[in-house]
Amino acid sequence: MEEIQTDLDLSNNTPINPNTICVIIPTYNNHKTLKRLIDSVLLYTTNVIVVNDGSTDDTLTILQNYPRLVQIHFPKNSGKGLALRKGFEKATLLGYEFAITIDSDGQHFASDIPLFINEIRSDNPILLIGSRNMMQEGVPKKSSFGNKFSNFWFWFETGNRLEDTQSGFRLYPLKNIPKKFFTTKFEFEIEVIVRAAWKGIPVKNIPIQVLYDPAERVSHFRPFQDFTRISILNTVLVFISLFYIRPRDFFYSFKKKGIRKFLLENILESDDSNTRKSLSIALGVFIGISPFWGLQTIIVLFLAVLFNLNKVISFAFSNISFPPFIPFIIYGSLKIGGSFIQSNKPLIFDRSMTFSDVQLNIGQYLVGSFILASIMSILFGLSGYLILTIFSTFRNKK
Repeated sequence: MEEIQTDLDLSNNTPINPNTICVIIPTYNNHKTLKRLIDSVLLYTTNVIVVNDGSTDDTLTILQNYPRLVQIHFPKNSGKGLALRKGFEKATLLGYEFAITIDSDGQHFASDIPLFINEIRSDNPILLIGSRNMMQEGVPKKSSFGNKFSNFWFWFETGNRLEDTQSGFRLYPLKNIPKKFFTTKFEFEIEVIVRAAWKGIPVKNIPIQVLYDPAERVSHFRPFQDFTRISILNTVLVFISLFYIRPRDFFYSFKKKGIRKFLLENILESDDSNTRKSLSIALGVFIGISPFWGLQTIIVLFLAVLFNLNKVISFAFSNISFPPFIPFIIYGSLKIGGSFIQSNKPLIFDRSMTFSDVQLNIGQYLVGSFILASIMSILFGLSGYLILTIFSTFRNKK
C-alpha cells in the first residue's frame, strides 16, 4: 500500500495514519467520466479500490491502464450495494480502517477528499456524508425530491436530522459499521447509515461540491423498482425503530440515569416549553390507558412525531400501563363504562372476576377505558404543567 500524499492537512486533528484510509470507486457503465475521476483521485492517494459492477461498456479497457490499483470485477451487474459491500470487505482485508466512497458518474470532485480526512477522529468514529447543494442549477427535480424523502425517513428512524442522506460521497469507519447487511442495490446506502446511527455512530454531513452534467452523467437509478425497494426497506426500518430501537434506547437511558436523573434531564431541564412537555405527558398517559394493547409504542411515537411533541416524555408516560397497574386500569375502565353501558351479565367486582367476564363486557370496558384515559391524561397534563411552571419559576430565581 502506498501513502496518501503529504499535502493533506491533518494538523488540527488526532494524528491519523494515512495508510489506514482508502478510496472505493464503485462503477457501472460510466466510461465517459471514470478515467477523469480515477486520475483526480490519484492526485490525493494511490490507496484506491475500484469495483467494476459488471460494466458492458469500455470500463474494462479503461481499468487495464491502471494495473497497480486494486480491482474487483463482477461478471454481471449486481447492484451498487453489493459493490460497496465487496469493496468494504476488500478494504478491511487490506488493513484499511476508513473508506471514502465516491461515485463514478462525474458529479463529485476528488478535491473534496481532504475535507473528509480532516474530520476523522481516531478516538471517536464518525460516518460522514457529503452534503450537496440540491438547490443549485442543473440538479434534477427527482433527485431533490428523493433526497427530501430519504432525509425525512432517516430522521423518523433515528431521530437525527441531515440535509443529504443520498449522496454517495462518504467516509465510513470500517471497524464500526455493521458487519452484515441485507440489501444489495441503491437502498444499501440507506440501510448502512440507519443501522450505523442505531449503533451510536455519529452520522453527519459536510458540504461538498457537486456537478450535474446531462451530457456525461449516467444514472442507473430505476424510479419504479428502486423506489419500491427503498420504500419497503424504510417500512421495515420504521417497524424495527418503533418496536425495538426506541424502547431499547429509552430503557437503556432510564437504567443508566436512574429515575431521578432521567426526570431531571429529560423532563424538568428539557429545552421544550412547559406546554409542549405537559402535552407530551398527556398524550403518553392517554395512549397508555387506552385499549391499544400491543400497539401503544408505535401509536404514541407516531402521534408524538405528527404533533411535534417530546417523544421521550410521551413514550415514558405511555408505560403507565405496566403490569402492576393493569388490574387497576381494567377495573376503573369497567366501573366507568358500567355507568354508560348496561351489561347482560353485570360484573361483580371481587376476586371471582375473570378475564372471561371482561370479554363478555368488552363494550363496557372499551367505552370506560377511553373515558378513563381522557380524564387521567387531563389530570396528568395539568399537574405536569403546574409542577413544571413551579420548577421553572424556582430555577429562574436562583
